Amino acid sequence: MARAMFEYTLTVLEKMTFDTNLFCKELQKAMDRLLPFEISELQIWLQGIVLQHPQLNVCLPEYKMTQ
Repeated sequence: MARAMFEYTLTVLEKMTFDTNLFCKELQKAMDRLLPFEISELQIWLQGIVLQHPQLNVCLPEYKMTQ
């Protein structure tokens, strides 16, 4: 079940890349709901998506964690 939530989260975030505000809101929801190891995976995924959509970089500074 948890894996399904992670995959769903990635799908939603991908669809929100057109709007920085929506992306930031969905990212906040993801950080609140996902498990710690999934957040680590999400951070890796975020690095790739920011390369494709540089405008999304504004959402990341508050989520950079050293785990």
